[in-house]
Amino acid sequence: MNIRAADWEHEADAIGDALARAFHDDPVIQWLLPGGKGVAAMFVALARHVHAITDVAGTAGAVSGVAIWDPPGHRPDEEAAIPGLIAAMGDRVPYGMTLDETMAGHRPEQPHWYLAQLGTVPELQGTGVGSALMREGLARCDAPVYLESSKESNVPFYERHGFQVTERFTLPGGPPVWGMWRPAT
Repeated sequence: MNIRAADWEHEADAIGDALARAFHDDPVIQWLLPGGKGVAAMFVALARHVHAITDVAGTAGAVSGVAIWDPPGHRPDEEAAIPGLIAAMGDRVPYGMTLDETMAGHRPEQPHWYLAQLGTVPELQGTGVGSALMREGLARCDAPVYLESSKESNVPFYERHGFQVTERFTLPGGPPVWGMWRPAT
């Protein structure tokens, strides 16, 4: 499995498409952008400007999976993301703000890595792509790691990688989310 840093100049569209496909049935994404319009562009804007590290699994020109990470203390460039998010989300931007505020309110105060997204294209789910991305990311983590799982069916996957559910909370007018923590190793 080839895992590399994202090449935004050459594969931004492929990364956005892979994440949109990976999250096509995700309850939070369906709540955020019903119908799926703008999902790929939203993921690109977030990964390029809000989050710090994007790992890509696949071969040159083909993206099988994506993991997006933030190290402890990361400060996003949210202002740079605004034009892309407005273009992608349109009148759903307030839902994105609610999502961001709600999730931020549940994140631990202790310094930690944050796994923002982990997705594998549907036809390769269950083949080890997600686990390879997870192992690669966890190898760089020198502090605990936090994530939110927006699908209960994904909780066992994260548990196999050492995460434990710390809480279940519900987005305002939206679906439940599982906060998960992995101690530093």
